[in-house]
Amino acid sequence: MTKDELKHKNAVAALGCALCHHIHGPHEPAPVELHHLRSGGWGKGDYLTLIPLCFDHHRGRDGVHGLGTKAFTKFHGVSQHELLIWTREQVKQ
Repeated sequence: MTKDELKHKNAVAALGCALCHHIHGPHEPAPVELHHLRSGGWGKGDYLTLIPLCFDHHRGRDGVHGLGTKAFTKFHGVSQHELLIWTREQVKQ
């Protein structure tokens, strides 16, 4: 892992859960798991495709891995791509 990758991962993790922020607005960040947005098939994207998600929104029943991509978007009203855009905007600040 390069210094830039580590710096980016740490900045993303410090944001707190992107979906919790979408649902509840700004709040004190809690621990997250870094989710890779998969683009167009199998395999993980690179470090720039990381989205911070709490356990529940990552691997929980209502999470992206619990619901699946399409159901996640429908259930929460926001796509992983939209959460990635928010994440990237926050990290730039």
